[in-house]
Amino acid sequence: MKSAFYDVDLEKWCVKVENTLSGAQEMYLGKFLVVASGENSVGYIPQVRGLDGFNGQAIHSSKYENGKKYGGKNVLVVDSGNSGMEIAYDLSNSGANTSIVVRSPVHVLSKEIVFFGMVLLKLLPVTIVDKVVVGLGKLKYGNLSKYGIQKPKQGPFYLKATKGRSPTIDVGCIKKIKTIEITVLPSITSIEGNLIRFENGIYNWYDAIIFATGYKSSVLNWLKDDNCYLTTMECHERGSHITGNQKMVFTALGSQAVGCLHMMHIV
Repeated sequence: MKSAFYDVDLEKWCVKVENTLSGAQEMYLGKFLVVASGENSVGYIPQVRGLDGFNGQAIHSSKYENGKKYGGKNVLVVDSGNSGMEIAYDLSNSGANTSIVVRSPVHVLSKEIVFFGMVLLKLLPVTIVDKVVVGLGKLKYGNLSKYGIQKPKQGPFYLKATKGRSPTIDVGCIKKIKTIEITVLPSITSIEGNLIRFENGIYNWYDAIIFATGYKSSVLNWLKDDNCYLTTMECHERGSHITGNQKMVFTALGSQAVGCLHMMHIV
């Protein structure tokens, strides 16, 4: 899809697409437009001082294939979500000297604990379930703060419901962190060639950086705002509403600006 806009005169949505077989440009019209292809599709790499001058390989996690080609190399994984932890684990298993940046507090749980919590949510309030789940996580993993992993103040299911933030499901990475096979580091302060400096004053030489830092919205690449559909946006913790001049209403699940459009339906 190349673009989509609402034609006031026709009172229809106009969607411009490119035929992948012929290469021809085609236009489709419809009273309703339903977007079910996901909202965040462009890999996000944060701005880091000196990244443009990094002499090694710097990629987004969406471009990561496997750890085989990184064997024996110093590799830094940025962020400790599910993708970051899984990639760090794979890299370590492939023989890479692996470090991971944990930029913010995160809940680390096993899939069994998460599943148990989901069952409890059918019976108990989220506040109680969170206490049970956090307690089980501490029993299994101990105090992770001494390894550089801080725990959020809010519970995992509360954060998921209100902020959309999922707990990290451990696939074996925590064991490697405890045995120092994977090094945990704070945020990057600067990059100088292959030398990377961190907030705690530590610095090291790296051959590659893998940013597991999520995705950003691609909506504005194709959704045209000629009729001001995106100018009266109100985003809340659990949703947003975007109202246009033609009484079009977008409802979304999310929490920030255009990033609210995780799921969108139009009435």
